[in-house]
Amino acid sequence: MAALFTGKILMANRERDEMETERELGRALENKVLLLYFGSGQCPRCRRFSPILKDFFIRLTDEFYVERASQLVLVYVSRDETEEQQRTFLRSMPRRWLAVPFGDSFKRELELRFSVAEVPTVVVLKPNGDVIVGNAVEEIQRLGTACFRNWQEAAELVDRNFLLAEDFEDWSRRSITDPIRRLKYKLDKKTEAKNKGRKEDGEEFS
Repeated sequence: MAALFTGKILMANRERDEMETERELGRALENKVLLLYFGSGQCPRCRRFSPILKDFFIRLTDEFYVERASQLVLVYVSRDETEEQQRTFLRSMPRRWLAVPFGDSFKRELELRFSVAEVPTVVVLKPNGDVIVGNAVEEIQRLGTACFRNWQEAAELVDRNFLLAEDFEDWSRRSITDPIRRLKYKLDKKTEAKNKGRKEDGEEFS
């Protein structure tokens, strides 16, 4: 996948850091499903979809929600009118997002290469750059995180052991405290097992 960005610069969504070396890009993109998000912070449709995409990405990559972060990376290709608009938008998005720098002509190259005619558009790519889905906006809205499994299979990633902490459950029915309750349940079970072991040891030596 790094071949797509050979000689290009990507911005990390934190203090305007740049990733421009082949090694940095390779580490960020290798063996991962890549999402190219063509959008704008000012576009009404994008403003409705972006929070959905943000939640989708977080639930797949934030270890607060998953046992292990997925093999997923997102690059924002903006149609914002000013650099400040792009920065403002990215400040509200996950820090793990990458972005094509504002004003970079590479954005137009990507639009032409993947036939992007409207925003929002989310192009889903295999690690080798082949297209899995030309525009996954509707799929993300309809299936949520479950659609990542389809992409993962199509991408034939090396590591197939990724599991969601909640396997295909309807996240819309869950509250934000659910992960905390799950963690408490796991800790309680461990404590219960430890106390049981101590009790058995005590009976053995009594």
